[in-house]
Amino acid sequence: EHNGIDLQGIIRAGVVGVLNKFDFTEGASTITQQLIKNNVFPDFINESAYERVERKIQEIYLALQIEKQMSKEEILEAYMNTINLSQGCLGVQTASQRYFNKDVSDLNLSECAVIAAITNRPSYYDPVNHPENNEQRRNRILKLMLEQGYITQTEYDEALADPVYDRILQTASQTSDKAPYTYFIDAVIKQVVNDLVDEKGYT
Repeated sequence: EHNGIDLQGIIRAGVVGVLNKFDFTEGASTITQQLIKNNVFPDFINESAYERVERKIQEIYLALQIEKQMSKEEILEAYMNTINLSQGCLGVQTASQRYFNKDVSDLNLSECAVIAAITNRPSYYDPVNHPENNEQRRNRILKLMLEQGYITQTEYDEALADPVYDRILQTASQTSDKAPYTYFIDAVIKQVVNDLVDEKGYT
């Protein structure tokens, strides 16, 4: 329902950061902002504190503009096709092939939760190198889905009982160490972002 930014989330993250002696570690980015960060500011990991503030301001402006020209479904699709999912995987289809050797449309609930668990910290939640970390977050995701009514108790129990990490290790041993990168971004977002970057002189 937001227009590209989560104002309440930004305020909450700011208050938490101030209370933690200006350690701003709590996130408030929307999916739209994360899409922009991943595709327009790929070097964000190496930025200074000043560059981070500057990037956030640019990110907010671009998010507001993109929300005017793309639907939520288009934004989510572009995000899911470009997000870093560890092991050299960009996008859910590549991750599905890498971890399960199947099309993303054929994943079961447990497998979907494994991939969803990676997004927060791709290296830490890598299901090949750190399955125990991924499992903890996968279980939390499934628990929240149950509590919020997205899945039934039976579906939850079956997903928890699924030996999914055995399959991942077996698949990983049969495939290359790095899955091929897949680069996708909707033509609309390319045009919008490039025009805005040129217009405002962002680098």
